[in-house]
Parts: sequence; C-alpha cells; structure tokens
Amino acid sequence: MKLCNYIIVAAIALLTVNCSYQEKSEKPRIIISTDVGGTDPDDNQSVVHLLMYSDLFDIEGLVSSPSYGNGSKEEILRMIDLYEKDLPLLEKHKEGFLSPEYLRSICKQGKKGAAPYCGYSTATEGSEWIVHCARQESDRPLWVLVWGGLDDVAQALHDAPDIADKIRIYWIGGPNKKWSVNSYVYIVENFPDLWFIENNASYRGFIGNQRKADKYNRDYYDTYIAGAGNLGADYINYYKGQSKLGDTPSLLYLMHGDPENPEGESWGGRFTPMTHSPRVVFDHPLTMQDTAQVFSIMEFRLKGPKLDLPADSVCLTMTIRKQEWPGYYVGDGVYVVRHTTYYLGTIPYTIVSHIDGLDSQEGEFTVENVWPGRKHVTDYRVGNTWYTDIDDAELMEKNVLGSKTTSKWRNEIMEDWGSRWSWLKQ
Repeated sequence: MKLCNYIIVAAIALLTVNCSYQEKSEKPRIIISTDVGGTDPDDNQSVVHLLMYSDLFDIEGLVSSPSYGNGSKEEILRMIDLYEKDLPLLEKHKEGFLSPEYLRSICKQGKKGAAPYCGYSTATEGSEWIVHCARQESDRPLWVLVWGGLDDVAQALHDAPDIADKIRIYWIGGPNKKWSVNSYVYIVENFPDLWFIENNASYRGFIGNQRKADKYNRDYYDTYIAGAGNLGADYINYYKGQSKLGDTPSLLYLMHGDPENPEGESWGGRFTPMTHSPRVVFDHPLTMQDTAQVFSIMEFRLKGPKLDLPADSVCLTMTIRKQEWPGYYVGDGVYVVRHTTYYLGTIPYTIVSHIDGLDSQEGEFTVENVWPGRKHVTDYRVGNTWYTDIDDAELMEKNVLGSKTTSKWRNEIMEDWGSRWSWLKQ
C-alpha cells in the first residue's frame, strides 16, 4: 500500500513538472507595430533581430504604423525577402523559424501620419488586424510590441474596447511619445487599466556606446556581421552597421525573464508600477520658471474667438526645436496644443495662428529629469498594471532613467546574437 502511494505521488509530481515545463516553453504571441522605413533606421535593425529569432515567437502580425516619416508595409516585405534568402542557413541550426510566406501574409499597413486631437480617426488594415488577433481564442495574452506611434493601437481599442483585457503592450516611448501624443492621451484617458509597459528611457541603456572600441559596440559589425548572408550585407545600410537596436528591448523582455513580473530582472529592462501619468496644463505665456516632468503631457491652452469650426480643426502651430506641432480648436473659444519631450533643460517655443483675434505666443519652459514625479490635479490616473522606467539615481547612466536595467545585459545579448550571425557565414 505504501509502495502504491509512493508511485502515485511520484507520478503526480512528474506530471506536474512536465506540465509546468510545457507552460513555460510556450512561445509568446506577439504583434509588432513599427515605423520601419521611416526616419530612424534602428527599426530595420530590430526587424533583423526579430527575424533571426522568429523561432522563439508566435508572430501574429507585422504592422506598419508610421505616425511620422515614410515607413511602409513594403519595407517590412523587403526585409522578409532578405530573410528568405538566408533561411536555409538558419534552419541548419534550429527548427521553428517562421516561413516567409506566412510572415508576408501577416504584414499589414497601418495609419500613415499621426492621429488628430481626439486620438483616433478611421480603421486601418493594421488596426483591424490587431482586433482580429486579439479576439482569437487563446489562454495566452497577445503582446503588442510598439516600436513607433500608438495610433493603430488606439484605433483598435476605440473600435473594439473588448480587446483591452486580451492584450499586453510594451511600448518604446520617448521620442515616439511626442509623435503620437494624441493617441497616447486617448489610451491613458479611456483605458487606464491596460497591461502597459511605458518604456520611455530604459531602452536607451541597450543602445550601447558606439564609440567604445570593443566587439559589443563599435566593432560589432566587423566582428560578427560582416560576411553574414543577405541580412548582414543589408545591415551596413543602417547607421553604417553600428547597432543601435532601440526597439529590440521589447523582444528581449519576452526572451529572458518573467514577462508576468515587470518588476523583476529581464533582458528588456526592469520597471516600476505607475499611479499617475503626469499632465500639466498651461494657460499663459511661459517662462523658464514654468516646469514639467520629462515625458509628461503638456497642454498649451490659448483663449480666442468662439468660432463654428469642425472638431479637431488644426488652426495653430507650435514650433519647438525647429519642429512644428499642430494645435486645435476644442470649442468655447479654447485652442490647445499638446506636446511631450525627452529633452531636458530650458526649451523655447512659439505659437502662431491664422485665426483673427488669436494672439501669437512665445516663451520658454523647463523640463525636469524626474518621472513620473510629483502629482497634479490634472494628471491621468492609471491602474495597477501600468509600468514605467525606474526613477532611481543608482540605475541611471548619463542621466537616463532606468538605463542600467538594460545596459547590464548588452554584452550577453550581443554575444548570443553573434552566435546566430555565425550561422549565416557557412
């Protein structure tokens, strides 16, 4: 009897171990939303990284979402063509790489250009595909990894609010936040309980030191990539082969670590829960004494004539650092420009309009390197599954929040990728 009980217990234990192993070995379901082909070639580098590790993911969508620049689905397809040529060499070393035919079938064109003030406009092929994938029956969440603007994600949520509890978002924010500020505001106002990692700065720790003369930084291309297949031959076209890979931490987060625990260690960074997303409203010409936290939403509000204008009418322009941002009439004589920035220090601005009776404005404001920082009554409140960069001086490099949570892994990650590049040299 005791022996029988022992056998039963042992069998249950073995079954439990096997079940646990199978659960942990399941590939994450992912959709990539990228502005590849736009103004920053590092998206191309991250697409190469994704393709060379496609055996680790259930990729369900590749969406071109260029809120700024000239990114397109065609650029993703071009990258897949290169991958197809190199695939036989990759498959000699690993199984499970996704077929080029399948990858082409899930390429979708998203919104070109930023959303208007309301944060959404009309459905796109990309936003509809996000909805389609999110609604598929699965016991695994759908990870939406956003390498550019949030415009297609916001559109998908607007058109299908029921997907909110089916998706998890890892967003490379920072500069991308300013290009899709209206979509961000729509999401944070209407879906504060999303499972959302807002990586505004930590990703920059993975970019590395391109001037450092070692095999993981300046010499990485010559050490690992030169002569490595068609993908390697193309790679020299992006920053002359210097690996920036600013969007790759979203992939790395799912490759090494526990994705269920953003506060734990992972290749893609370590994050802290947010309670609020800062929003500062200015209704007067600014001076350097007017401050806002880095990455916060700033609203510049002007009073002017009460007009009968269509909603989301662009009727003023704010210029900051030689870049122009549209402003809108929101009714009752109120005109608004939204902005957010990753630049620090005192920043001058001008606001001009063609509306008679709406005075031009110029001034300057100061951006502080704290995030999220102090609270305002105008902040957006978020739930307990919204995470962001850790504001801890001990985890900063060159004043970049949370950067050490990713930089600590760079050599290990680049070495691992280097082994895969070697497969393409045979």
